[in-house]
Amino acid sequence: DAVLLDQSPIGKSPRSNPVTYLKAYDPIRRLFAETPAARSKGFSPSHFSFNAVGGRCEECAGTGFQKIEMHFMADILIRCPECEGKRFRPSTLEGRHRGKNIHDVLSLTVDGALRFFSGEPSLVRRLEALSRVGLGYIRLGQPATTLSGGEAQRLKIAVQLAGKDPSRMLYILDEPTTGLHFQDVAVLLRALHRLVALGNTVLVIEHNLDVVKTADH
Repeated sequence: DAVLLDQSPIGKSPRSNPVTYLKAYDPIRRLFAETPAARSKGFSPSHFSFNAVGGRCEECAGTGFQKIEMHFMADILIRCPECEGKRFRPSTLEGRHRGKNIHDVLSLTVDGALRFFSGEPSLVRRLEALSRVGLGYIRLGQPATTLSGGEAQRLKIAVQLAGKDPSRMLYILDEPTTGLHFQDVAVLLRALHRLVALGNTVLVIEHNLDVVKTADH
């Protein structure tokens, strides 16, 4: 199989974010559904989703923002006055896992979440994939619309490394170093070599000499 890992956005909605794209949000929602506050209210994991009616703020439909349409200018996004950008109803935010509610957890950086969820191996494996591609600084619930093209591309690489180790795949990347700092390029190269070490082929269209000199062909 061939997979194109480009810099196109991972989603057009503010509800799309790194943990939903990485499929790491489901285990987080299950953890919160098991808290005493959630059980007492009969909440299920879906109550901690901003894509489903129930626990989310309905004023902003779980986005945390409200859009003001401007006739002759770009639309303006303002923080939702109902939930103050927290995306959920107050009753949903009462559920706490190790002292943090769901909004607090979504505000954690990837590196911070690795420490917070250190006792959840399956979740840690997925989050480690984000850290491995140099995205340890992004927030778990950061809207996909705020990610740069390079960040979106590295997130796509992280998805490939997060689950079962891929093998015998052909990965294609077009100018992956565009907009990246030289330190980010080094992190990207480690991730690409990781894919090769797992038995895959990585085809890169690139002018960056740091990338070119590490290629086998």
